Amino acid sequence: MVLFMLFIISMCVYMFMAPEDGYDHQYYEKGLNFDKDFIKERQVETDHAQPLIGVSGKTVSITFIKPASGIIKFIRPSNQILDKEFKLDSTGGRQITIPVQSMAVGRWQLVLNWESNRKAYLYQQEIYIK
Repeated sequence: MVLFMLFIISMCVYMFMAPEDGYDHQYYEKGLNFDKDFIKERQVETDHAQPLIGVSGKTVSITFIKPASGIIKFIRPSNQILDKEFKLDSTGGRQITIPVQSMAVGRWQLVLNWESNRKAYLYQQEIYIK
């Protein structure tokens, strides 16, 4: 009987000392956001609203089909601390220019989340800053 109790106690200790199983407590919320993002990405294809992105020197220029307002995220895959976010507003025209001289040289993921003509869009592209 003592051996059985020791076995049960040791199993309880082992279960509490085991690493977390990786369960994501916001799994459903992330799933709902994924659906919203997917709809925005499809809207870019449907409306042929893919922006033209150009990198020259220390500036990134983005040309939209129609005036837009929203957020641009520069995501550094190798270091999350370097990520930057800018507000965009091209109501004065269709093109915006972002200075990137303070950003590290290398590969960046550019995520554009904008609204234009009462429609929401999401577009992602990888760029290289020299």
